[in-house]
Amino acid sequence: MAESLTRQQLYDRIRASSKEEFILEEMIRLGFWARNTAQPSPSETLIRREGELRRELNDLLAEKQRYQNKVKMLADMRKDRMAKSKLKIAETKKRREEERKARAEAWAVAKDQQILYLGEEVSAGLNKVNPDTAQLAKFNLPVFADATALANAMGITLGKLRYLAFNRKVGHHTHYQRFQVPKKSGGTRVISAPMPQLKAAQHWILEHILYKVSHSNAAHGFVPGKSIVTNAAPHVGQDIVINIDLRDFFPSIAYKRVKGLFCKLGYAEQVATILALICTEPEVDEVLLDGRKYYVAKTARHLPQGAPTSPALTNLICFKLDRRFAGLAEKYGYAYTRYADDMTFSAKGAAADKAGQLLRAVKMFVKEEGFTIHPDKLQVMRKGDRHTVTGIVVNEKLSIDRTTLRKFRALLHNIEKTGLSGKRWGKGKNIISSIEGYANFVYMVKPEWGARLKEKLAALLQRPDIKAEAHAIWTGNSSQPVTTEAISASSHPAGYTSSDTTTPAATTDSSTTIPGRITPPEPPAATDKPWWDVV
Repeated sequence: MAESLTRQQLYDRIRASSKEEFILEEMIRLGFWARNTAQPSPSETLIRREGELRRELNDLLAEKQRYQNKVKMLADMRKDRMAKSKLKIAETKKRREEERKARAEAWAVAKDQQILYLGEEVSAGLNKVNPDTAQLAKFNLPVFADATALANAMGITLGKLRYLAFNRKVGHHTHYQRFQVPKKSGGTRVISAPMPQLKAAQHWILEHILYKVSHSNAAHGFVPGKSIVTNAAPHVGQDIVINIDLRDFFPSIAYKRVKGLFCKLGYAEQVATILALICTEPEVDEVLLDGRKYYVAKTARHLPQGAPTSPALTNLICFKLDRRFAGLAEKYGYAYTRYADDMTFSAKGAAADKAGQLLRAVKMFVKEEGFTIHPDKLQVMRKGDRHTVTGIVVNEKLSIDRTTLRKFRALLHNIEKTGLSGKRWGKGKNIISSIEGYANFVYMVKPEWGARLKEKLAALLQRPDIKAEAHAIWTGNSSQPVTTEAISASSHPAGYTSSDTTTPAATTDSSTTIPGRITPPEPPAATDKPWWDVV
């Protein structure tokens, strides 16, 4: 017996084909309609064909329904994803803002506790804070673990240390007062005199680090206990004297070389970077834009001519060069000394004939050490010539050029007769500075001559009429203005001006008195202006 169908099953079968096909199948099943398998009747064929079409139509409708639901589903899914994405974006934005604020707060705290950035191209090694204590002990140098320790030792804040060392490509202020002085050979030289805060930091480095490191015995320039006199003494009475001058001596010593020196002494790269930045500066152009002055760096950082640290740094950087030259001099039978960038070789007898070989080796060594010889200032003085070394005549003994000395005495005589008005000495515009400087120079080389000159000069400056003129000159109320050029000329040790190494800032600080140097005379008390504030 056939299984009975439920009402729902009947409805489903009818919807799956057609009512007529269902009735036909049931009539055949129940025997009311004979099944003709060979050739169905037309009515049966039509009913079955209608059922097939109905099923195909149902399939198409079902597929259409599924497609419509799929589009809706995708739309709903897209809408849901968009909502979740917006929520995630908002959460991410909030999290990143919180992280940014946290980083900013951490950076602010870190800036107060350490130096992390000092400008472009110089900040790469500031995270290296491990000094070579054994190397520092070898040179008897103080140990600074990091910038904070260095700032504490210098007696300044970390912020002040950062301010003094920061490398600015463009800035609104400068740490240097720049002015020009005439060269002995013609033209002018730019002097960069540090402002008081930077100058104090440089003097600290000079006294606590640079002066503690031994230099070569051949170095005489800006060395405690040595002078132009000790530099010239080994060359007295020689048959040949060779003077060699280096071109652009200070500018040729770049920041990286100075930093390398401090690293070689044992300091960590962070401390070495800060020390090198304090001791170097770039050349700058002053640009006026919208009524505001900008200082734009136009060169890489190098040793400034005028900083108190520059001469001492050159002595240490030239240590290897001095040793090579000393060995060369010993090989050919010469004496060798160096005063800043003025190098002197001298010999007697058969060694004098080896000058050509010596000079060829010297030129090679100079090039290998990164310097350049000034071709116009190479002097070879033989028998019969006047031999001079750093301004001192050395033919038979240490002496002064007598022609210049006679002119100076004549100048003092004229001042005694007609006063200071209209008088000049050398290229300095301030007559008082110039004559005091030359008197100190003579005193260093020939103390008995210099003492008489200084005594006469002091007496002249105490005369009421000349004293009034001097007061007017120092206060800038005369036809002879006070200039940095004149002050720097009188401030150089013993009145000597090297061809490329005038460093007034290194010698005008009365707080640092170096043995063996003559302290330059103080200006009259009538002026309260500091030495760098001039008209």
